[in-house]
Amino acid sequence: MKKLGFGLMRLPLLKADDPSQIDKKQTFSMIDQFLEAGFTYFDTAYMYHNGQSERMVKEALIARHPRGQYTIASKMPTMSLQKAEDLERIFSEQLERTGAGYFDYYLMHALDEKHYATAQRLHAFEYVAKQKEKGLVKKVGFSFHDSAAVLDRILTEHPEMEFVQLQINYLDWEDARVQSRLCHEATVRHGKQIIVMEPVKGGALAKVPPQAEELLRAMHPDWSVASWAVRYAASLPNVMMVLSGMSDLAQLEDNMGFMRDFVPLGAGEVSVLKRAADIIRGEIAIPCTACRYCTEGCPKQIAIPSYFALYNEWVRSGADAKKQAYAEYAAKGFGKASECLACGKCERACPQHLPVIGLLRQVAKQFE
Repeated sequence: MKKLGFGLMRLPLLKADDPSQIDKKQTFSMIDQFLEAGFTYFDTAYMYHNGQSERMVKEALIARHPRGQYTIASKMPTMSLQKAEDLERIFSEQLERTGAGYFDYYLMHALDEKHYATAQRLHAFEYVAKQKEKGLVKKVGFSFHDSAAVLDRILTEHPEMEFVQLQINYLDWEDARVQSRLCHEATVRHGKQIIVMEPVKGGALAKVPPQAEELLRAMHPDWSVASWAVRYAASLPNVMMVLSGMSDLAQLEDNMGFMRDFVPLGAGEVSVLKRAADIIRGEIAIPCTACRYCTEGCPKQIAIPSYFALYNEWVRSGADAKKQAYAEYAAKGFGKASECLACGKCERACPQHLPVIGLLRQVAKQFE
């Protein structure tokens, strides 16, 4: 397979603030072009686009293209499991939603120490192994958000796992919280293949500070800023696939342009990225990837990722216009940051392990 995978978690929308309202016409066109260019890997999950991402697989792929022309990956939402019966209920629902018949790749979703304990208690690994025996799953693995020590433990206790999906990008490579490098090294040590998620860090590495962009443009004027991030991830050992959550045709065309015949980065290019990372790191106040896991079940319907993005923009530019944009979110019916009940649902769901409650207080102090 070509190394670029289509992450179906940031599809084009008809309404910017409603992830369930997918722009089907544009999505169909993007998927068709992706297949025509020889790319085959599609990644979805139970919770993406409020459950509509898996349904889009049925409409855009299964109903319109022969099943053997592409591979489909989906995930068991460990964060939603309460009892053993949930495993069969959710897996059956996923097969029905997608109409895929089987999953080429199937993952335990977002394992960390807590979710791993849930998966162990409910025998989720054994359940997925049985689905593989039945031919309903071809390859089994898991996506991961925790320390390298926890990752090493999972891979030691479950050597049957065939691949790991890791958050890897040049900004998080040495991050003490994300531990991209250490997790990559642990996975390689266990001899597993790697699928990369968040190579552009939720879009943060597509729009970088001017000083960082000048560094990148000086070496390769014709490369897009985002392409540097995808190329970096795809150049690492044991990486079989890099996922990109593409939201429009321009992003798709850019990614396909350099990933059709991918050439790994050289030492000089990696050195430039390290310098760019130092600049970027100094200007990102809240390292949110806008995955929106935190908004699921928020009792006040607070637009957390959107508020964090506004806050980051304010830190970079100091623009007063961001206060107006914040007020417009509230006018649309979203809860204000100050209305947070500190229930902790968002923090338990955040794969970046951000102190969301405290950060919302900062947002409220600035914009309210």
